[in-house]
Amino acid sequence: MSPELSFRRALSQFATGVAVITARGATGEAVGMTMSSFNSVSLDPPLVLFSVDRRALSLPAMRDAAGYAVNILSRQQEALSNQFAKALGDKWRDVAHSLGHAEAPLIEGALAHFECEPYAQHDGGDHVIFVGRVVRFSAREGESPLVFFRGKYCALAEAGQREPTWPLPIHY
Repeated sequence: MSPELSFRRALSQFATGVAVITARGATGEAVGMTMSSFNSVSLDPPLVLFSVDRRALSLPAMRDAAGYAVNILSRQQEALSNQFAKALGDKWRDVAHSLGHAEAPLIEGALAHFECEPYAQHDGGDHVIFVGRVVRFSAREGESPLVFFRGKYCALAEAGQREPTWPLPIHY
């Protein structure tokens, strides 16, 4: 097995949520892509990050966007995750959405939306790391998140949930 494949397999041991990052391109087209490389960065100022493969067809539109939205998908939105993961095709077919900051599409039914303005872009090897300053956000409770683990969608086991003992206030 190649070192790259081994590295990718090791990374797949970390379970992540699934998001669709959306934006309005410079020519007015709606763009969106599925990703699991989303993370919080800072509470003050409120910053989040995601990374985009340099080969992604939507990269130029994301780089030029006046803003973008992070749509955190629910377990019921697996089909949307697959739809936005494809490189070409009509990603927006039958996708209910409204427009948020900088006209970035907000996908209906998402667990959370983070509407961002560009804050920074960084070299991330074969990816570009986008840092966004959150200007608005919303969240819905009551549904389970779409989770990705070992290259597959997974469901959370809701039974036996408990508060962890380790998160000190300094972690948040």
